[in-house]
Amino acid sequence: MRETSRIIRIRRSPGTPTPIPRTPVPRTRAGARAAAAVAAGVLAVSLTACGGGDDDGGDGEKKGGGAEETGTTVTLPKLDGESLEVAAVWTGAEQANFKKVLAEFEKRTGAKVTFVPAQDPIVNFLGSKIAGGAPPDVALLPQPGAIKQAVDKKWAKPLGAKARAELAENYSQGWQDIGTVGGKQYGVYYKAANKSLIWYNAQVFENAGAAEPKTWDELLTTARTVYDSGVTPFSVGGADGWTLTDWFENIYLSQAGPEKYDQLAAHEIKWTDPSVKDALTALAEVWGTKDYVAGGASGALQTEFPASVTQTFTGGDQPKAAMVYEGDFVQVNIGETEAEVGTDAKVFPFPAVGDTPPVVSGGDAAVILKDSEAAQALATFLASPDAAAIQAKLGGYLSPNRNVPNSAYPNAVQRKMAKALVDAGDDFRFDMSDQAPQAFGGTPGKGEWKALQDFLKNPKDVAGTQARLEADAAAAYGN
Repeated sequence: MRETSRIIRIRRSPGTPTPIPRTPVPRTRAGARAAAAVAAGVLAVSLTACGGGDDDGGDGEKKGGGAEETGTTVTLPKLDGESLEVAAVWTGAEQANFKKVLAEFEKRTGAKVTFVPAQDPIVNFLGSKIAGGAPPDVALLPQPGAIKQAVDKKWAKPLGAKARAELAENYSQGWQDIGTVGGKQYGVYYKAANKSLIWYNAQVFENAGAAEPKTWDELLTTARTVYDSGVTPFSVGGADGWTLTDWFENIYLSQAGPEKYDQLAAHEIKWTDPSVKDALTALAEVWGTKDYVAGGASGALQTEFPASVTQTFTGGDQPKAAMVYEGDFVQVNIGETEAEVGTDAKVFPFPAVGDTPPVVSGGDAAVILKDSEAAQALATFLASPDAAAIQAKLGGYLSPNRNVPNSAYPNAVQRKMAKALVDAGDDFRFDMSDQAPQAFGGTPGKGEWKALQDFLKNPKDVAGTQARLEADAAAAYGN
């Protein structure tokens, strides 16, 4: 249900969490993900702190790209007469753009590929298809936990040598590792998300004389400056608990560091740990400051994610809030207003709470459910720069494939976001709640979502929140 400046995230199903490598990664949420490509062409903003580099598209080019740019970089077999079904929850422009990638695969191989729209959670959808004896050949899974569940149920098939070789050529080890279960490679992370961004109303900032912050203290100073100008600093979509987990994860990763992040994600340390107390205390500096959150706690808890964005960019220079935190997919919801990204709506990376800014992400991995030469060929193609470059140039898409030419992205913001993602290498983290059992990290009204909604309501109750989080985590993880 979601998408980064430097963090990746995946939601997981009930069961023992899959160990995630000690490396930082990015993220995506179903509702937001479904719309993520709609605003493909609206971006024209400079994200100066998000990876650097020139805007001429020349950064990071190594090889590959769409057939129109550099020809093919991967050899595919002839598959005339073969047919494949590919399932994903993507809709709208995101689905339409992915179908163009599938069309290129058809052109190169002669195979016929049918896209199967899936419902979220996709694991449940796949379960019903498999029970009916008609599973798709390949599915795009949005959580590492979903991959593990597919493996545990013996649905998923390991990638063959050619797909693994393509992954090794084009992906950092961290991105390969999060598609691995039990030492075998199952997932190709075709699509990624940047979950470390704060978007702001440019007119409000200009009127207030506010500047883009780089540290947490500077963010609090900016919030006070905006507040003093007569505008509420933050919009929070508290009705959707996942937005609150994203807030926490960015703070925790930057403040506690990647090793602690991995330990907490695997429940190797308890939620009563002092590092959690520190992160909640920092979070309370925003959520607990009077009139810093639009509508107060009660209003925020009734505000869904899309409205948290649109109310930041409507109302002229007197919107309900000046800033809203969330991933690169926020551009979609901005597109529902009259605000223009890059002019009226601008963005800065989530500020450093500790020594370094956080890099949190999420993504969607292609997993084979029916093993065949055609399915393995499609996984190989999706691991190549050729496939990613096709969708990159259409906008609303980021790839962790390091050999996609930066010039394939259609505008400066997309290029900077993509470069930051690739430049992070293994220095990223995948969304923590997406790594947790679903009962704890991905269920409305339960676990982490509910505990943080309660904390938004009462930010003074740090100890009580920690105790509830630990009790729920222990039950979900079974330890």
